[in-house]
Amino acid sequence: MNTKKKTNRFSYIFLALTLALYLFVAFTSPDKAILALGKSMQILQQVVPILVIVLLLTALMNILIKPQTISKYLGNSSGIKGWFIALFGGVISHGSSYIWYPVLQDFRLHGARNGLIIAFLYARAIKLPWLPMMISYFGWGFTLVLTVYILIGAFIQGLISDGILSRNEALVPEDH
Repeated sequence: MNTKKKTNRFSYIFLALTLALYLFVAFTSPDKAILALGKSMQILQQVVPILVIVLLLTALMNILIKPQTISKYLGNSSGIKGWFIALFGGVISHGSSYIWYPVLQDFRLHGARNGLIIAFLYARAIKLPWLPMMISYFGWGFTLVLTVYILIGAFIQGLISDGILSRNEALVPEDH
């Protein structure tokens, strides 16, 4: 059985178990079931706008950015320019990381290197809006050194990941 069918079957089993659990709680403790359903609706209200934004960003990216452009600037031959884009993009990106996952997956499918994606995610540890507060608590020197170390760490993590993942991908058959 291929992986996609296993994942689909697991999804349906998980959904069925969740529904069964909700029904069990609804019969045994209706107050708690209503509370849980209300909390689920609150979470859904928070997640839906994010999903809409991600879908719009992905659609815009597919319309405006050609796969050749992604491959040129973030692919295997991107060089130092690709590292700069990944690190700078990670620093200026905002929001929760999970919002970026579909966009980065799309970049990866269009030829972006794994190491650059990892460097982007690692560089997100630098939060520009928080730097003034960090400077006020720890001073310029500490903040500057930490920021530089995070960027160097992002670069090294990306290099290591490129080495490991490219070696592993060479070992994995195409139909996997």
